[in-house]
Amino acid sequence: MMRTCFLAFVIAAVLLAGYTISAGQRNNQPRTAAQLYNRYCVSCHGTDGRSKTNKGKFSHARDLTDAQWHTDVTDERIFNSIMNGRNVRGNMPAFSDKLNEKEVDSLVNFVRKLKGSA
Repeated sequence: MMRTCFLAFVIAAVLLAGYTISAGQRNNQPRTAAQLYNRYCVSCHGTDGRSKTNKGKFSHARDLTDAQWHTDVTDERIFNSIMNGRNVRGNMPAFSDKLNEKEVDSLVNFVRKLKGSA
């Protein structure tokens, strides 16, 4: 009985240690702006940034290729919209619980590169 409990404890400890190490490895690997965009933005803004997806049309997602919008909007406003969300024109969720500031900065740069790509 004692041997079974000890064995169960050792197995649980090994599994927990393996999970902790793999989670740490995932967190130490920086995600590229393209990976972040594909994970969090594509469903509304589409792969090309034009927001022609069903979800994008329903939520009135911003066309990220619109040159006039790029002229009018600041990087700070894009950053704040990603971090805090927006409910003015449509329903942009906040991502402050999923992304850190460095990742959001990279997304701002990524969005800027979508200008006029349509």
